[in-house]
Amino acid sequence: MHEALFKYIKTHSLTPLTESEMEVIKNTFVPNKLRKRQYFLQEGEVCKYMAFIVKGAMRQYSVDDKGVEHIVQLSIENWWVGDRESHTNLTPSIYNIDAWEDTDFLQATKDGFLNRLSSIPAINELFRNLDERYAIATQKRLNAHISLTAEKRYAELAKSYPEFLQRFPQHIIASYLGITKETLSRIRKQMVSK
Repeated sequence: MHEALFKYIKTHSLTPLTESEMEVIKNTFVPNKLRKRQYFLQEGEVCKYMAFIVKGAMRQYSVDDKGVEHIVQLSIENWWVGDRESHTNLTPSIYNIDAWEDTDFLQATKDGFLNRLSSIPAINELFRNLDERYAIATQKRLNAHISLTAEKRYAELAKSYPEFLQRFPQHIIASYLGITKETLSRIRKQMVSK
């Protein structure tokens, strides 16, 4: 499982890993598995781990007072999952994170990140790059929600993350886009007829 993480680090960091650094990473990231619908994190818990998905798919969502799920993040292979606010501040999470497919992942504790990984230059470079990419993606998604039509949001998702459309059902995609299932169905029909 660790080979997928090493490959990811190599792709996203110019700094090579030494053998001893690879050993530290292996000892820090613990392999784990979830079956479909099992929770990685439930609302009210403190997020103790951040995880790297090796195989599978997960979703992060909140549930409103009416019981409606609001998807804030979809994650597949080579994506990171966890509630960063809860993990950083050690506060109860407002989110649920569960496996949408059977999922294999590597997880690390906050202590592992702070005390073991912070001395590895490639990891520091990786997370600097990830933070920048995450901030840009969040800004784009926020802008899309306040300025683009539902059709344009769907088209942008289909262009940027076509694998999401294959791996997640329509109701999850609709929630992620902030639209109803009916609106998504209408948009998909319009795109097929064009």
